[in-house]
Amino acid sequence: MEPVELTVADLHPSVDDPALNSMNFLNEVAQHYPDAVSLAAGRPYEEFFDSAAPARHLDTFRRHLADDLGLSPTQVDRTLLQYGRTKGIVHHLIARNLAVDEQLTVDPETIVVTVGCQEAMFLVLRALRAGPDDVLLAVAPTYVGLTGAARLVDLPVRPVAGGPDGVDLADLRAQVRRARAEGLRPRGCYVMPDFANPSGVSMGLAQRRRLLDLAAEEELLLIEDNPYGLFPAAGTERVPTLKALDTRRRVVYLGSFAKTVLPGARVGYVVADQRVAGSDGTIGPLADQLAKIKSMVTVNTSPIAQAVIGGALLAHDCSLVAATARERAAYARNLRHMVDGLAARFPAGGPVRWNVPAGGFFVVVTVPFAVDDALLHRSARSYGVLWTPMAHFYDDGARVKALRLSVSAVTPAQIELGLDRLAALVSDELAAVGSPA
Repeated sequence: MEPVELTVADLHPSVDDPALNSMNFLNEVAQHYPDAVSLAAGRPYEEFFDSAAPARHLDTFRRHLADDLGLSPTQVDRTLLQYGRTKGIVHHLIARNLAVDEQLTVDPETIVVTVGCQEAMFLVLRALRAGPDDVLLAVAPTYVGLTGAARLVDLPVRPVAGGPDGVDLADLRAQVRRARAEGLRPRGCYVMPDFANPSGVSMGLAQRRRLLDLAAEEELLLIEDNPYGLFPAAGTERVPTLKALDTRRRVVYLGSFAKTVLPGARVGYVVADQRVAGSDGTIGPLADQLAKIKSMVTVNTSPIAQAVIGGALLAHDCSLVAATARERAAYARNLRHMVDGLAARFPAGGPVRWNVPAGGFFVVVTVPFAVDDALLHRSARSYGVLWTPMAHFYDDGARVKALRLSVSAVTPAQIELGLDRLAALVSDELAAVGSPA
């Protein structure tokens, strides 16, 4: 055995936490089975990628700096090529995008442009975790990236029941009060109201209003994550975001351009307009405090990457609804194909069940046997299909009898092939547990 200088026990506990292991596992498992059909990855559709687009968008943003903002050639170069403003250089365009696409009016100074939405999560949780009595609530099942970010800042996460309405409000209130009765301080609740990852569930308008009322009554922040909101299924009306309905500054809003513009740019943002009183008596937005943390984490988000996103926004008058029409149609088509394909392979009323989301990337399939990483490896190795065990999205280590299928990065033909292979796996597992197909 090679000599070692450190052990995992010498490092921060998060490095060996299941949440961080899950993120790496889910990101890398497909590389081990390149011939398997992947119904696991929640990546954007690649058929519409355009390698020439980043250069076009960069030129568009450069012209914007010169023609619209009046910067000199030297100032333009400095803006794009030098270390930049910590809060970002496309904040004004993001504010315009939110106004156009979400009917949400925000001060650009309440926006921090981040290295993907993952950094936005980290900054918010780092700011909110002030002491050992702080806890975070999160609707279960929960995106594993949120759980992992909380681990990095030593912020315990307590689950809140989800369900068909997106969140069980009675359980949320009970969890808040239980935590306070234990001497703890609930700092916020993480929610994904639109086509949630991993459940695919959405909240209706009335449920969103009730959630906002509860947050006000309990003096609780809501951390709204919205990567999939522009992708409703065909014939489904979009519902206003929590932030668009928020009149009491109860919502911290997380956004990303990974699904709508370009994942490789790694640009996200956070809208944090909550007022914070400083030790010197000044009052400013929470975004200012997040920017301080960011300056010590990533200094600033790549100006070149921001310029690509900014140029894409400018090219479409800051509306991504129209700009993503092809992608929206592809995701809606694939979602319908996935649901129809499941119905064709598994009889109604049988032991295999699935939900029918109103949009987004994910479908959850429930089966009468435990689903874990060992089964996933066997599925990829012996049946040639990848999917995601739902156990990765729960934090209690319990055995979960469900898996997540993604429709975003595959074609209808790949969905058909993947479902054929999944059906063979499920049939064999049902036979092993003695359940009728």
